[in-house]
This record gives sequence, structure tokens and C-alpha cells, in this order.
Amino acid sequence: MNPFPSEVWRVGAFVITDSMVATVVLTMVLLAGGRLALAFEGARRTLETIYDVLENAVVSMTTANVRPLVPLILTQWLFLGAANLVGLIPGLKSPTRDLSLAAALAAIAFVAGHVHAYRKRGLSYLRQYISPNPLLLPLNILGEATRTLALALRLFGNMLSGTLVGAIVVALAGLLVPVPLMLLSVLTAVVQAYIFGVLTLVFAASSLETAERSRNPKGEAS
Repeated sequence: MNPFPSEVWRVGAFVITDSMVATVVLTMVLLAGGRLALAFEGARRTLETIYDVLENAVVSMTTANVRPLVPLILTQWLFLGAANLVGLIPGLKSPTRDLSLAAALAAIAFVAGHVHAYRKRGLSYLRQYISPNPLLLPLNILGEATRTLALALRLFGNMLSGTLVGAIVVALAGLLVPVPLMLLSVLTAVVQAYIFGVLTLVFAASSLETAERSRNPKGEAS
């Protein structure tokens, strides 16, 4: 079993991989499932209750006003949790083992954080990159780039390593894959989804808090 993304078909120079197909299909399934659940009153109320609980949990993680980012964080948890667990289905592989998908998700997290900071503080939030000295601009930009890259590589590395371990075990033990390994894969899938969402939240909150300090260096109330 090849743990790396494989080509399904090619359209000119554009290559369609199995991870891309899995991402599209999974997204459609989640959207259809959510739409179907909202059609039932009991399921809709249950989902609303779950959302309220998770929203309060996310907002309480930081002192910054990140409530507008809650839908993104919860979507990340849902999608990544499902995508990571896909690999446990015989014959399927997790699309998050593809660096392209991990990089795309990290880029979305990066853009979302800055868009939120811009909506809250306007262009003045960019002062954080030249504070306390304009000479720090290259280092601050490099820091933003490296933490976004680290976010992508963290998800990619953990999921690819899990896929590789699973492939090795299957090659050695056939279909008799030890149950503890599968349980560990479930735990890894859930934890990685949670960490990705939390780091997205932390990065966004960091941008807001840094912008606030740059705006009010002496701690005046905004």
C-alpha cells in the first residue's frame, strides 16, 4: 500500500490525486450530512446545544475577542477529525497525509487570523510588524511564515507517519492489524484535529493582542 498521494487522472498539466478526490467527497458528505441533520428538529437542537458548548469553550481559551473565528475553528475540528479518521477505513487513506492539503489548511488559518485582525483594528494592526523597531520587519514576517509552515508540517508529518506505520504493520501482519494500533490512530487523528484548531485560534489571538499592545503601548483602555 502506497502511503503517499497517488495520481488518479491528469487534465493537461493538472494532476488529480486520490487525496484531492477524498477531500471533495468528504466535504460533500459532511455538507449533506449536516443539511440532513438540520432537517430534523431534534437533531438541529442537539447540534445547536453542542455548538453553544464548543463556542463557549473556544472563546474562553483566550482573552482576545475571537468569537467570529469560532465557526472556522469548529469547521476545522470537524473536517480534520473526519479526514484523519478516513484512513481507518480499509482501502482508504487519509487526505491529510498530503502536504498540499495541509499547506492549504494552514494558509486558510493564516489568512483568517489576519482578516480578523484587520476587521477588528484596521490597517493599524500592521504596526506590530515594525514595533518596537522597523528593523524587526523582516524577522516578524519570517516568524509569520515559519509558524504557518510549521502548522502545515505538523499536521502532514503526524498523519503521514501514522499512514506509514499502518502500511508497515499491514505488510508484516496482513489484515490482522493490532487493535491497540487502531485505537492509537483514532487518538492521533482526534488530537491532531484539536491541535490544529487551537493553534489557528492562538495565532489569531496573538495577532490581535500584539496589535492592541502596539496601539496602546502604555496600556490605555481601547
